[in-house]
Amino acid sequence: MVRLAAFASGRGSNFSGILKFLAERDLPARYVLLVSDRSHPPVADLALEASIAFLHLNSKGFPSPEAYSVRLLRELENYQVDWITLAGYLKIIPPAIVEQFHGRILNIHPALLPSFGGPGMYGERVHQAVIASGVKVSGATVHIVDEQYDHGPIVMQETVPVFYEDTPETLAHRVLEVEHRIYPQAVELAVTGRLKILGRRVEVLP
Repeated sequence: MVRLAAFASGRGSNFSGILKFLAERDLPARYVLLVSDRSHPPVADLALEASIAFLHLNSKGFPSPEAYSVRLLRELENYQVDWITLAGYLKIIPPAIVEQFHGRILNIHPALLPSFGGPGMYGERVHQAVIASGVKVSGATVHIVDEQYDHGPIVMQETVPVFYEDTPETLAHRVLEVEHRIYPQAVELAVTGRLKILGRRVEVLP
């Protein structure tokens, strides 16, 4: 059984979608931990309903970034976590965690990376930038997390059209539908051992 941890800061709609997908597909994986930088985000209620442990950890409560990393890593080890999925987590993952879970952290981004990513590009800001740029397609990207923000190897992408009359809200709604479709699929590939990382490229095994 593959043991998963989710990191989330808000509503956790992608987390909810993955939970449902794992149950429907009877996959050999289950969530054992939800980590948040907030004391009681809405996503915590989802974890409570599913009997998943909730952990509130914020780096501001530690004397140094190193102390925070040590505590977070210890918790992940205590729960014997195999994979981490980020679902609207607004903090940078500490380098020590990225190193320990090299190739085993997934994230979803509401645009087609490598465009419209990087520090500060999250939520509505992404869709504002997409519309302002004049591009005709956007979408969602699932990628492996590495040491740089929104930079790791791409696992899966799907596009949506960008219409002239779009607002950040209407575009976000269209992109979110894609997120809810491809993120669970990417998690399935991960927990069934079908992702092979080759430098900047990811091969999906049969």
